[in-house]
Amino acid sequence: MREAKRLKHVSEYYFSKKLKEIKGLTAAGSPIINMGIGSPDLEAPSSAIGGLIEALSEKGVHQYQSYIGRDELRDAFARFYKTHYEVTLDPTNEILPLSGSKEGIFHISMAFLNAKDVVLIPNPGYPTYESVARLVGARAVFYPLDEKGLPDFSAIDEKLLERAVLMWVNYPHMPTGITIGPDGFKHIINLAKKHDLLVVNDNPYSFIGNDNPTSILAHAQGYKNILELNSLSKVFNMAGWRVGAVVGPKALLQSVLKVKSNIDSGMFFGVQRAAVKALAEPKSWFVQLNEVYMQRRKLVEVLVRALNLEIEPGQTGMFVWCKLPKGVKSEAFADKLLSEYALFCAPGFIFGSEGKHHVRFSLCVTADQIEKAITRVKTKKL
Repeated sequence: MREAKRLKHVSEYYFSKKLKEIKGLTAAGSPIINMGIGSPDLEAPSSAIGGLIEALSEKGVHQYQSYIGRDELRDAFARFYKTHYEVTLDPTNEILPLSGSKEGIFHISMAFLNAKDVVLIPNPGYPTYESVARLVGARAVFYPLDEKGLPDFSAIDEKLLERAVLMWVNYPHMPTGITIGPDGFKHIINLAKKHDLLVVNDNPYSFIGNDNPTSILAHAQGYKNILELNSLSKVFNMAGWRVGAVVGPKALLQSVLKVKSNIDSGMFFGVQRAAVKALAEPKSWFVQLNEVYMQRRKLVEVLVRALNLEIEPGQTGMFVWCKLPKGVKSEAFADKLLSEYALFCAPGFIFGSEGKHHVRFSLCVTADQIEKAITRVKTKKL
């Protein structure tokens, strides 16, 4: 059977392929230390686990759930945004729960992009933005980041900018870990206004290694064509639970709902109740989480310096983004690290052309494992 033409320009997700290779190496006896994936290894809040168990005994738990999520979950997201971002949202109309924010990237693209529309994507950036653009027949156009980590449109042809419909932004940024303040968000809003763009901020990392979490909606300056994706995957160690939300104006969410309601049949009640509990965690949750990540970051910095890599400055989040020695390409370096030290890191080329001389190390591994990796590199022994 032939494939659809839309798949000609889309390949299997890099990590999907690489994890199969790593699984094979592990099965063959190689002691792989996986520092490539941002999948939290820490426990979810006990309140979330308790909420899940509690929900299992409630009437209707196994039935289909609402396409817009339970009232209690939307209320919980509204309180979360008010408490941590100082953003007021109407839980009835301005919050749409999702089975993870990756789902939202597809729904938003389906809702607002036509064939040949231009989508503006950060370079480096999350590869799913490009893949989904291609799947819906849109044209992916990449913008570099300037020295402050802000979108730089100077390299984009004006005719392409005229055709642009949607701009993806991602702050705190992955993979570089760059954060921006109010002036940075003002710059983004001004670009969106100038080019009449729907701007979508992908915001799963705002609390990790960051004392000043914020939302683009706190800096909207009255601009209405803004959406934000958020997720419990990273900040509450619930990546496998698949729960997040898209927030923004009612009219935009109604368009997204047209897509979503034709694809899924609601989110499992137990996961929704667990998310309600997690979103109510006090600020002390984020403090203790960041203490763990800070300890790990310091150890990873020792590791990458032992590998003669340059750490890019000013990073937050759960990764360490490193520049390779001149002339070294990321894929070759990552493959060498895997073969010589049984250590996997993410090659920067998967995040765009601006990442081809970088690699990314995840902090989602224990301190003991990082110390083991340091020993392997320094002694050149597994």
